[in-house]
Amino acid sequence: MNWVAGKCAGSLHLGRNMKLSEVEKVSKALADETRLRIFQAISAAGQITCSEIVSRRGVTPATVSHHLKILNEAGLITCRRKGQFVYSQAVPKALHAYLGALGKIASARGKRAKNLRQPERREPLLDP
Repeated sequence: MNWVAGKCAGSLHLGRNMKLSEVEKVSKALADETRLRIFQAISAAGQITCSEIVSRRGVTPATVSHHLKILNEAGLITCRRKGQFVYSQAVPKALHAYLGALGKIASARGKRAKNLRQPERREPLLDP
């Protein structure tokens, strides 16, 4: 069996703190209702094929493929090819890292969250 991880799945800092850009990517991935339901189906099933998601969710294969790509790029799922089928599987460590980063953001109380790497703030181009 050959496991294929998305480009960003390999770059998620699962063993250490997430970058703010990674938190944003995961947030955007889970913000879409259809994508959230697909992620929920994958998590509940353990592993699932695109065709199984299509039959359960009532969406087109192209739509499922698009959403799987975004979930994969956010590091929330991995894909494994077995014969002609590609199985999707949730990455619990990615979700735990995301929740930990959100906790740090919430507990920062107006300060920069400790250990949450954030790009330097740029000054506005125009004065208010």
